[in-house]
Amino acid sequence: MTAPGRTPGPRPLLNRRLAEFGTTIFAEMSALAARTGSINLGQGFPDTDGPEEVREAAVRALRDGRGNQYPPGPGVPELRTAIAAHQRDRYGLGYDPDTEVLVTAGATEAIAASLLALVEPGDEVVALEPYYDSYAACIAMAGGTRVPVTLRPREGAYVLDLDELRDAVTDRTRVILLNTPHNPTGMVLGREELAAVAELAAERDLLVVTDEVYEHLVFDGEHTPIATLPGMRERTVTIGSAGKTFSFTGWKVGWVTSTAELVTAVRSAKQYLTYVASGPFQYAVAEALRLPDSYFEEFRADMRGKRELLADGLEQAGFKVFRPAGTYFITTDIRPLGESDGFAFCRALPERAGVVAIPNAVFYDHKETGAPYVRFAFCKRVDVLADATKRLYKAFAR
Repeated sequence: MTAPGRTPGPRPLLNRRLAEFGTTIFAEMSALAARTGSINLGQGFPDTDGPEEVREAAVRALRDGRGNQYPPGPGVPELRTAIAAHQRDRYGLGYDPDTEVLVTAGATEAIAASLLALVEPGDEVVALEPYYDSYAACIAMAGGTRVPVTLRPREGAYVLDLDELRDAVTDRTRVILLNTPHNPTGMVLGREELAAVAELAAERDLLVVTDEVYEHLVFDGEHTPIATLPGMRERTVTIGSAGKTFSFTGWKVGWVTSTAELVTAVRSAKQYLTYVASGPFQYAVAEALRLPDSYFEEFRADMRGKRELLADGLEQAGFKVFRPAGTYFITTDIRPLGESDGFAFCRALPERAGVVAIPNAVFYDHKETGAPYVRFAFCKRVDVLADATKRLYKAFAR
């Protein structure tokens, strides 16, 4: 019998697959921002709500009693129909809303359910490094092995080395995990690069899981879903989300589109995670997806202006800036400031400048590769960004 107050075991309480994952850097830095009263340019959430008509749609659903009880497991029909229409009208991708669309609790659950469904112990998952931190945790929970392919800066932007990607694939590879537009680097994979990925996937009979939550935030070039390429619809699981596009990140409404067979597999895992979520918000997102093109154009233009404001301010303060082609994050190199340790820099930044950022090394297996890079989010009000740039300039400009 265990004595009161003692931890059971000699065995650690945390599943060994998750032993390397502690509190996320986002929680740590957001707490640091709150404690010091700093401007939080770390975690990627807007500081204003999205369209009023979308918020009112959620209120209307609540009042009408739509979604207050468990919604259907695959998602409410209205939203699944709207997602299918979005994929068809924007990209020419036809999906059956009844069998080829699955609504999830944000893209995070979509990623988890996809990897838990498709990856078995011993399978390898090739992922672009740096990567969103949940990728590594979800691969670990599935018992898979992550194989990073590192994106490297070249001529002011991050690029994918296709030879390195090809070399990373082995007989044990099951999934290529893509993210485009890419967080944190802001890289957007072009059609030529995607065609090479598609060719590799077909040649080695691989599945592709692609996180496209920033699809409506491409500033340079265009977003091309890999599922549109020949032969890829049948082997691709595409993940989307309402949070980034409509600035309601707390609603946690995401989705998966794929073949009926792949969606069934993902749903088999998803049903034992949240089962269902976000009932009334699903109806609101269905209306949001039907907003006119002018909304998406204005949203993108607003974020482009904020990108320029923060990028210019960071450059003036002395950072080397990699202007993102997409997303709402900017990666910077702190070495021109005489710094090289992103963790130490970010933990000291609130006291030095009253600003919070994220060290990119948390997104790397190869920590030393990401050590001198720091990410800032520009999905904030213009006055907040202007204040942050002034603080950074005062702290670092020479």
